[in-house]
Amino acid sequence: MTTTSHVPPSEMHARRPVSRKGPLAGVRVADFCWMGVGSVGTRLLADFGAEVIKIENRRRIDRPRMLPIYKGEVRNYGEEVAGADPDRGGLHNNYSRNKLGITVDMKTSRGRELVDQLIAASSVVTENFAPGVMERWGLTYERLDELSPGVIYGRGSGFGHTGPRAEWKSYGPVVQAMSGLSFISGLPGREPSGWGLSYMDNQAAYYNSAALLMAILRRNATGKGAEVDVSAVEVGVSMIGPDLLDASVNNAVTRRPDFPRGNRLSDPKAAPHGVYPSLGTDRWVALAVFDEDDWSRFVRALGDPEWAADPQFTTQELRHRNQDELDQHVSAWTRTKTPREAMELLQQAGVAAGAVQNAEDINEYDPQLAHRGTFFELDHPVIGEARFEGTPITFSRTVQHTWRSAPLLGEDNHYVFGEVLGLSAEEITDLEKEGVI
Repeated sequence: MTTTSHVPPSEMHARRPVSRKGPLAGVRVADFCWMGVGSVGTRLLADFGAEVIKIENRRRIDRPRMLPIYKGEVRNYGEEVAGADPDRGGLHNNYSRNKLGITVDMKTSRGRELVDQLIAASSVVTENFAPGVMERWGLTYERLDELSPGVIYGRGSGFGHTGPRAEWKSYGPVVQAMSGLSFISGLPGREPSGWGLSYMDNQAAYYNSAALLMAILRRNATGKGAEVDVSAVEVGVSMIGPDLLDASVNNAVTRRPDFPRGNRLSDPKAAPHGVYPSLGTDRWVALAVFDEDDWSRFVRALGDPEWAADPQFTTQELRHRNQDELDQHVSAWTRTKTPREAMELLQQAGVAAGAVQNAEDINEYDPQLAHRGTFFELDHPVIGEARFEGTPITFSRTVQHTWRSAPLLGEDNHYVFGEVLGLSAEEITDLEKEGVI
C-alpha cells in the first residue's frame, strides 16, 4: 500500500499541522466517517477551524480514495482500478481537505486502546458505518461519554439507528428510492429515473453538518453533549413535502399518464417553462415565464414574432393548455442561439433564463462563479495543483481556513500519536512494524 515515503521531506514539513483558525478552532473531531455522505459532513467543520482527524484502516481504506475522478485520467464514475494509488483519488482529495489522517487497525487490541485515547482527547466523534459496527467495537454513546465527558457523537446512516430497519445497508441510490425521490423523478410514461450519482449522500451530509453545529452550540451553552442520529432516508422524505401534501389532501396518484411532468410546471401555471435545445451539440437553455409581464418581456426579447400573437397564446391559461405547440415555437428560436446568448438576451429583458452548463462551462467560463471565488487551487504532493469547490457561503468576517490538501494515507500518524497522544517515536515505529497503525 502506498505510504508517505514517496514525498520529499521538505514537502512533508510544509504539510505539518498548523494552529487552526475560525469559529470551530479548538474543536477536535475523531472522525470515523467514510464515503461521501460521511466525509462531506465533516468537511465543513474542517473548513472552518475544527481539527478533524480522519481514521482509516490500511486494509480497508476510504472508498473515495479508489474512485475517480483522477487528475489526467478519464474513467467512469464508480469504476475502481485494482492497485490504484490511494493518494490520487480526486473524490477523497476533495472531501478530506483540511483534515488530518491516521491509520489504525481496529482488529488489534492495541489499536482499540489508541482509539480510546484519541476519543478521550476529542470533543466530537463522528461515524457513518452500517449500524452495529461501532457497537461491536464497544463504542456506544455511553462508552464515549465515559472517555470524553460531554462528547458529541454524530452518527449518520441510511435508516437511522432505531426501528425495525435500523440495521439495513444503504447507499445514495437506495436512499433516493426508499425516500420516494426516485419515484417522482423522470418523465411521464417512463420508469423512475433517479439521478446518475449519489445525490442523497450530499444532502444527508449537509444535515449531518448542521446537526453537529447545533450540538456544539448547545454544548457551549449548557456544557452537555449529545448523541446525534441522522437518517438519510428521512432527509430524502423531507424533500418531497409538496408531493406528500398532494397525495394526502387531494388523493393524487404520484405517477400517472401526465406526471411526473419533467420540466413543466402546473402550479402556478408557467408556460413556457422548461429546458430547450440550443445551437450546438447537446446544448440547452432553461427558461421560465410565469405571468403576463414575463410573457410581454419574453416576446419583446424574441423580436415580437408573429406566432406570439396566435389566439391560443393570448393568456397564461391558454399558453399552459397549449404547451406542446408553444414549446415548438420556443425551441425553433432557442436553436438559433447558443445557451449563453439566449440566457443573456432573456436576462437583459428581465426573463428568468439560464444556460444548462456542463463541468467545463462551470469551471472555465462562468464569470459569476469566478467572481465569487467558488473554486480554488490546492497543491498536493501526489497529484500536484488541483481545483476544488469551496463553501457556497460568504461571511463579512469569517473566512474558510484552507491550510492543506487532503491527507495522504497515514500521513499524520506521527503527529497525532506522538504530539496529541504522547507516544514516543520508538513506540510509534514499533506500532508501524506490528501493523497496528
